[in-house]
Amino acid sequence: MCGRNSLFIDQADLEARFDAQVVADGGYSPRYNITPGDNLHIITAEASDEIDAYHWGLIPFWADQPEEGIINARSDTADEKRVFEQAWESRPCLVLSSGFYEWKAPNGGSKQPYRIYREDDPAFAMAGLWEVWEGDNETISCVTILTTEPNDLMNSIHDRMPVVLPQDVESDWLTADPDTRKELCQPYPKEDLDAYEISTRVNNPGNDDPQVIKPLDHEQSGLGEFNSG
Repeated sequence: MCGRNSLFIDQADLEARFDAQVVADGGYSPRYNITPGDNLHIITAEASDEIDAYHWGLIPFWADQPEEGIINARSDTADEKRVFEQAWESRPCLVLSSGFYEWKAPNGGSKQPYRIYREDDPAFAMAGLWEVWEGDNETISCVTILTTEPNDLMNSIHDRMPVVLPQDVESDWLTADPDTRKELCQPYPKEDLDAYEISTRVNNPGNDDPQVIKPLDHEQSGLGEFNSG
């Protein structure tokens, strides 16, 4: 799954990376600890040259009142779920990230957080679906992140991972038909995804600063450590 995100690249570099301009209300500020219910910066198929910010948690259209919403959707079954039906058909988006976080409980002990990031890319895109929830007095644009089976790196940390899109298929995700997009929902295939242990500062949503991404013990943990037991 994906329960925490970050996006802290400079705005000019972010806009250059995705060839899009920030249009979100409130602009853009670097975030090191984005939690469900916060805003995620996204790019939709309807406005591929704009970076907007949507509520993280897709609120079911039948909900009478706004709620936190569904933060993750399984890509293998999303097309079968009524709550995602319209979004799957016509509302794909790119969820922008500088790295996401996952927790592992070795031998049933305390959960250890990890930061997962792309070595060669200070910002990348995860596959998402967006929707607009309409209430009596408000509308909320909201988003969920699609997940898939783990790749070799993530397999030692968690049994699911977000659909991280290679850069060369980001535009395809936005423009392809639903069947083609489902084929793109694969474990990240390249070897530039890496992970390291971080401190439990990330557990507190109030901690939203560069210290969150500091490697534990000042040393990055490589894949070999994850596979050693």
